[in-house]
Amino acid sequence: MAFLDILQLALRNLREAKLRVALTTMGVIVGVAVVVTMVSFGLGLQRNTVDRFNQLDLFNEITIYGRNLSNLVTTELNRRAGNGGAEKAGEGDDKEKEKPERALDDAALEEIATIPGVAYVEPSVTFTAYVRLKGHTQRLMVGGARVPNSASRFQNFSAGTMIPAPESREVIVDSHFLKVFGLKEPSEAVGQTLELLAPNNRRDEGEGASTRARAEARRERDEEDSLSFFGIPLEEESDGDRGAANAAGEGLVTHPFRIAGVLKDEVEDTPTSERRFRGLMPEANIYVTLPFAREWRSENRDMLNEVALQLARQSGAIGADETEGYQSATVRVADPSAATEVLKKLEERGFNAFGLFNELDEIRKVFLVINSALGLLGGISLLVASFGIANTMIMSIFERTREIGIMKAIGAEDFEIKMIFFVEAAVIGLMGGSIGALAAWGIDKAANRLAYQFLLAPQGASFIDFFSLPPWLWLGAILFAILISVLAALYPAARAARIDPVKALRHD
Repeated sequence: MAFLDILQLALRNLREAKLRVALTTMGVIVGVAVVVTMVSFGLGLQRNTVDRFNQLDLFNEITIYGRNLSNLVTTELNRRAGNGGAEKAGEGDDKEKEKPERALDDAALEEIATIPGVAYVEPSVTFTAYVRLKGHTQRLMVGGARVPNSASRFQNFSAGTMIPAPESREVIVDSHFLKVFGLKEPSEAVGQTLELLAPNNRRDEGEGASTRARAEARRERDEEDSLSFFGIPLEEESDGDRGAANAAGEGLVTHPFRIAGVLKDEVEDTPTSERRFRGLMPEANIYVTLPFAREWRSENRDMLNEVALQLARQSGAIGADETEGYQSATVRVADPSAATEVLKKLEERGFNAFGLFNELDEIRKVFLVINSALGLLGGISLLVASFGIANTMIMSIFERTREIGIMKAIGAEDFEIKMIFFVEAAVIGLMGGSIGALAAWGIDKAANRLAYQFLLAPQGASFIDFFSLPPWLWLGAILFAILISVLAALYPAARAARIDPVKALRHD
């Protein structure tokens, strides 16, 4: 028999049992719809996650961390204690030395900038400070920025321009700064003067001076400032000095800066995210020049960091004239495909580096497990539908026993009998898979609309497509439905092929 004859015969047999075939096909439709819907939801989660990382530009940058003072001191002291004990025991030569962390200073940044594939390197110096504008004081994050600066966030401004020179007493602010100080338009901030408030007891002796020397100098200064005779000042304070003290806020030193520009947000502000800029570079509300930021961090170091610095100098982990370096730096690669190679070269040179693109493979593995679990749950429905197909085929055997006997009596081979049942099952799988894929598409669209109307829209969020239905998914689902249907027809087809034509012709 030709294949067209087999196909025509299979379609005729299906038309003769319309209700039974329709119910069997419904099982396949439900199974395919469940599989496609659940897998498309997992793919949608993966796509939205990766797209979000791409929108935030997190795969094109690498974060390099400078040496931590506390860890440096602890390592150095432990090494000395360990070496001392080992020398007494005669095992000092056998002890493996740990590789020290490299200092992230200006020389290191220049070295990193020469690595092929690096677009630029931006050091990170951030601190929290009280900021005063028009009599209102707020606590905000302040960061240092190189001038000029090629980072993307310093290229677009809502108003004003970038800080003109490294020695300028000017700053740039972001949109959050406008909100906290009640400025409605970015142009209102440009040209105004803000003040950074600092304590009046900053050390005047420099970083190289000892703690005792600074304490003595601070005590002498306090004694000079408080010379009195039974509470009566020996020197009369001038009106200018009194005004300066009042302007400083009684024990505060103010650093005035002119606002040069207002940065434009790179990321749309949504209720689920407070990020305003792309990339791994730490965000700040105010950006000052990098030299001033380093000076501020040095002069206003907290007590624990001061102790760690002095211990590092005393232990020899940091030289007397050596600076502690930057906390971290952001390395921008010119091509995302070169990020892995740049990270490898950074690690070879002794830098502690991290890139989110390394986690992309892990993210994909996690979503592979999720998609597999969702597909398995949906596949259970398709497995149940396969039992319905097998039942339909077996019932068809009982109804067409005489017909099968006649076909075999006139010369039909067992393979041709099996092919009839396989084609019937494949047609059921094709119809059920196609309709099921269309049903899954409709479910996805309806679910997206309902989620937006009842979940996202009330929160002011934009529309999000939670499902991803690529062509390979619905095509694969249809082929999988055909395969399951054919497998379900294996036993009925084999049973039909074993029918004895003599007995079949006697069958009523």
